[in-house]
Amino acid sequence: MNSLATSPHTRQMSAPLPFSRLQAPADDLYPRLFDAILDRRIDPASRFTEDSLKQMFGVSRADVRRVLTQLSHEQVIVLRANHRPRVAAPDAEQTRQTLHARRLTEATLVRLACQNASAESLKRLRTLVERERLAVTQERRAAAIRLSGEFHLQLAQMAGNAPLAHFLGSLVPLTSLAIARSECQTHRCCAWQEHLALVEAVELRDVSKAGMLMNRHLDHLEQTLLE
Repeated sequence: MNSLATSPHTRQMSAPLPFSRLQAPADDLYPRLFDAILDRRIDPASRFTEDSLKQMFGVSRADVRRVLTQLSHEQVIVLRANHRPRVAAPDAEQTRQTLHARRLTEATLVRLACQNASAESLKRLRTLVERERLAVTQERRAAAIRLSGEFHLQLAQMAGNAPLAHFLGSLVPLTSLAIARSECQTHRCCAWQEHLALVEAVELRDVSKAGMLMNRHLDHLEQTLLE
């Protein structure tokens, strides 16, 4: 189950969150490029360049550079001077540490989300869950993994703590990358049903149940990726 990451959402907090933000004319380049990485069309062995990505996605070199920089900040892409960009390859220990950090962070975020939930933020969460469900149903694995991550980032935005949301934004893309490189099936890694249960608990402001569901959700992810 991905504990991990709607269309790009506009944030009201100062902290930048992944899966969201590029402006026109390439406002959909981030998800398209990230999906290509998650789908292994671009993998750690790929020898791609800014120019090759420009041709692949039909955007400007400046747009490609902006997204690569963003993915580099999220540790998905490795950028080094005088070297071609490459996709990161997190090892088991890095994945373990990432998941541990997520557990500590999301325990607080889900509690805050229960306290700060609004009708509009809950609507955005339900929209994400529906998009994730459709991606799973249509066997679009990369999109399902990315949307699953977006769910957690949107939940973090709802919590209203910008530093914690920003920190989570550095962990979710790495988790998505680990899931994409694993052998798990989409329906196991991307549990939209568990996300829906979380939304319902948050809507009821049931802090205890929401915390239990999040903990169980992350348990499933650890079992999938680390066992």
